[in-house]
Amino acid sequence: MEQKTIVITGASDGVGAAAAQALSDHGHRVAIVGRDPDKTRTVAEELGVPFHLADYADLAQVRRLGAELAEAYPRIDVLANNAGALTDHRTMTVDGFEKTFQVNHLAGFLLTQLLLPQLIESRATVIQTASIAARLFSDFDIDDLQNTRHDGGQRAYGNTKLENILFTRELDRRHRDQGISAAAFHPGLVGSNFAHGTKSPLNFVYHTPMVSKLFTISPERGAEQLVWLATSTPGTDWERGQYYEKKKPAKSAPEAHDGELGRRLWDESMRMVAPL
Repeated sequence: MEQKTIVITGASDGVGAAAAQALSDHGHRVAIVGRDPDKTRTVAEELGVPFHLADYADLAQVRRLGAELAEAYPRIDVLANNAGALTDHRTMTVDGFEKTFQVNHLAGFLLTQLLLPQLIESRATVIQTASIAARLFSDFDIDDLQNTRHDGGQRAYGNTKLENILFTRELDRRHRDQGISAAAFHPGLVGSNFAHGTKSPLNFVYHTPMVSKLFTISPERGAEQLVWLATSTPGTDWERGQYYEKKKPAKSAPEAHDGELGRRLWDESMRMVAPL
């Protein structure tokens, strides 16, 4: 089996940590990224893998992370943009962007752009952890990326998960011919720290013992698709540029298939993070 170098963000717990465990067990060279120093260090020490820290609510930290990863790993075979969050209320980051938008889309977009030369050189796979929330909760307006019509919560979260899918499709359109293989996936309702402490109804689903037992799956099961996308063959085992549920191409919100919307999101995101 070919050993791959795999970078996973949002890997201090949940799906990211479980995927790191599985991929490391299979002999791949895994590097994890997290926001919390103690949690991230603990996971890294348990797995015996290197770790990097970055708070996605601060793009300066994402830029530093990009430089660290570029220096530490001349070859990156898989970048898994798995970091994300759900917030109760609309708040702004130090960069002047709405927090859910920045953490769930813009920071991962920036990291991918910073690493793009290496990803192209490695003919890498870029994976986005999206969500069924794009279909269930989004109310997307390309002219309102700062979610001014939504006070945080599920609508803002759904919009950013739709952006993950649009980014995947546009990354495929722009860079497939240069060797990039892009995919997005919904991991399922994973029993983790997601939505913990928020007022979202999802907090009730995820963290009420009797309810979560009925409706959620383990992080290990939730990580199976990420592991599959990272280790299988693009173009043979899965189709590039697609959004997956249960290892099959799946429908999302109608906007997810709008190519012009994807182009506009890409251009607006580039404007927001410029200069690289």
